[in-house]
Amino acid sequence: MPGSVDALGRPVCLDRGMTDSPAPEAPYGSAADVPALLDRFAADPPGVWAELMDRLCPMLDTAFPESFAALPRLARVAAARPPAERRWVLAAAGPIVRCARWSAAGAAVRETHAAAIAELARLTDECLRPPLGMAEYAGLLQDALAFEGVAVWDECLERLAEGEYEVACPYCGVNLFLVIGDDGFFSCADDYALGEAERTPLRPADAALPAGPGARLYTRALADGQPAFAERLLYLFGQGACTHCGTEFAVADRVADVVSPDPGAPGS
Repeated sequence: MPGSVDALGRPVCLDRGMTDSPAPEAPYGSAADVPALLDRFAADPPGVWAELMDRLCPMLDTAFPESFAALPRLARVAAARPPAERRWVLAAAGPIVRCARWSAAGAAVRETHAAAIAELARLTDECLRPPLGMAEYAGLLQDALAFEGVAVWDECLERLAEGEYEVACPYCGVNLFLVIGDDGFFSCADDYALGEAERTPLRPADAALPAGPGARLYTRALADGQPAFAERLLYLFGQGACTHCGTEFAVADRVADVVSPDPGAPGS
């Protein structure tokens, strides 16, 4: 695999902060131990998931050549389980695939393992249809978007299920809470849990969203039987204002800037 080792034969670490940088020797260990670890994971995904992620995708934002090489095996493990038992396997593969876009070497992974990633996307789509709690649905949807190559939104939808984002005003830079959920739909610059913070209501987008990631996500959530999550998506792709200086902004732009501050347009 291109970029898989450096001049000394050491594995290369591929993460959003490094491009072809040598991987630290600890705590990740030798690639030789990965097959046995995957065998144990296949037998007990929830019990071994944390250990597997520590080895293949630490902090869920760093991946290695052996991480990407594990994708076909993870696809087979997921396919061997019914949708209700697949979540931990998909939650292992999703972060690894997400890491693949953060370096030139990692980008080649989508081509090298295209069949496995397409199978993971299909298997995830099957899991989204049965009744699910909002948090579980958001996590699975993020994994689905990672397999489909949809940037930004494959990282931040779990926060939508939790009901809060923390962003910066694009004009004055003050930190803002964007609350979207059970506590309401508003922005504020102070701790709203105290009940005394000044709040500015968020304005939801119209259900007839223009073509783009917002429209696709909204339509998908409705088709998956998640109307409450779909409603939150309208606020995510709606408008907000800073309670400090009054500057208006697109909520999705502020959220995307936190997730991925370098690119231009959010999502794809």
